[in-house]
Amino acid sequence: MTTLRVPEVVPSPTQDSERLRKAFKGVGTDEKAVIWILGHRNASQRRKIRDTYQQLYHQSLIDRLHSELSSDFRRAMILWTYDPAERDAVLANKALIGKKKGFKQLQVMVEMACATSPHHLQSVKQIYCTLFDSSLEEDIATHISFPLRKLLGALVRSYRYDKELVDMNFANSEAAKLREAIKTKRLDHDDVVYILSTRNKYQLKTTFELYKQRFGNPIDQVIRTSVSGLGTDEKSLTRAIVTRAEIDLLRIREEYTKMFGTNLEDAITGDTSGDYKHFLKTLVGATV
Repeated sequence: MTTLRVPEVVPSPTQDSERLRKAFKGVGTDEKAVIWILGHRNASQRRKIRDTYQQLYHQSLIDRLHSELSSDFRRAMILWTYDPAERDAVLANKALIGKKKGFKQLQVMVEMACATSPHHLQSVKQIYCTLFDSSLEEDIATHISFPLRKLLGALVRSYRYDKELVDMNFANSEAAKLREAIKTKRLDHDDVVYILSTRNKYQLKTTFELYKQRFGNPIDQVIRTSVSGLGTDEKSLTRAIVTRAEIDLLRIREEYTKMFGTNLEDAITGDTSGDYKHFLKTLVGATV
């Protein structure tokens, strides 16, 4: 389900590091070379490149990318170059310490807890402690107010079942419970917390589909209208593509076309420009 295109014959980490070093030299950075190298390597290969670059040049590749690139392209490339668990830890921390803390800004933690494996979530929590000298749970308790504090705390503490198992009776009854909680704007209701923090992602997907069938609106839409202080997250496109490119972005592309009547590649072309556009299109598997 990945959209990442890795060449059949992959250069060694040393060769890639040398080519990146060459791309950084001179008057201007060769952004296309950076995209061609890092945009066609998987997480394990990128980790080896980072380690090798540090050994060869005694400099962090992340730091060099930060100094050579700019704007949305820099942010996207740096997020991509991180290890997946490290990336989510950084995203979660930025969401928690940012000035805006509405549902949109904190959605990264909902995605991390509900749309990834429980093993990945545990890795994120361990790396979070290492990077920020605090646990993810502690920072949620410190920086987030109710009702989101109760819900997010339960989500990141969860260790949900990771197999495809769906009970239609539970899905029907829990769709109704979610409807009642949303009508009364009680997102911290025990039923909501229990459902969202314990059910596997396949069960949740079925529950949300039934919710839309029975009550007319997608559940994420009605939840956002139930929470005050929402902001617009211009970075959600970057996060969605960078975090899912090696997991299920092919399926996301298909669902995007069904929902909006246009393909994701065209949306990227219309909403972005320059090296940022080139990089995102590379990650979604487009020919650039």
